[in-house]
Amino acid sequence: MVDFTENKLTVRRQAELVTVNRTSVYRKEPAYKESEENIEIMNLIDRIHTDYPTYGYRIMTKLLSNAGYAVNRKRVRRLMRSMGVHAIYPGPNLSKLLHAKYCMPYLLRGIEITEPDQVWGIDITYLPMGKGFMYMFAIIDWYSRCVVDYELSLSLEKSFVMNCLRRALSRKAPSIINSDQGSHFTNQEYLDLLKGHGVKASMDGKGRATDNARTERFFRTMKYDCVYVREFATPRDLRCAIDGYIDVYNYQRPCQAIDYEFPGVKYAENSLKMAA
Repeated sequence: MVDFTENKLTVRRQAELVTVNRTSVYRKEPAYKESEENIEIMNLIDRIHTDYPTYGYRIMTKLLSNAGYAVNRKRVRRLMRSMGVHAIYPGPNLSKLLHAKYCMPYLLRGIEITEPDQVWGIDITYLPMGKGFMYMFAIIDWYSRCVVDYELSLSLEKSFVMNCLRRALSRKAPSIINSDQGSHFTNQEYLDLLKGHGVKASMDGKGRATDNARTERFFRTMKYDCVYVREFATPRDLRCAIDGYIDVYNYQRPCQAIDYEFPGVKYAENSLKMAA
């Protein structure tokens, strides 16, 4: 069994292997605004949502109440929003008028993905800790399932997403980047960044769980392999574990979806063939 917290490779060397710049990994972090009980509830919400992404705040409230927490729908809905957790099901788009001009069509229906850097999938997920939490933004190459780049943050500020994207795009630009319709992606700065690199923006249909399934599948695998198996005491501990896991995932963990090849190897080998 691999211990993702005991890295034989330095963070710098891992970054070189995965082509990720980790200059912001170990900065001092601020205190959390949520109470210990709310963090405990949020961590449970994350586990439930990972297994049952169609559950909304009403069902979540009932499950939390059954688990012994004195919660109401208003509290659960607020916590889910602060986590960036939204149930996956068709429903009214309350932000449609505000974000309509920034919502792009889904470009991948019926398209066969046959090479690396044809499509990147991007998304944000909540990462629970013992007495806290972080957020992770990841860029996945859909052909090879390789993690092209990623970033962790204590907040959902747009900057950690944009900085990671700029870093990745400075090395290589795909034909299409697919995202959900979240506020990090339905804005002019994001669309201008992609346009400046000649990248087409694709966005999931509202409530369509399958549109970004490859990216969501990576998050679920990572959480069960690495995050849920222990309680992380500090952001530094979690960062170290994620750094180690990404290296294992890309270069040491066979991926069933690509006939048990290694994602990082498949990505690099096919990129070299295309460049030859």
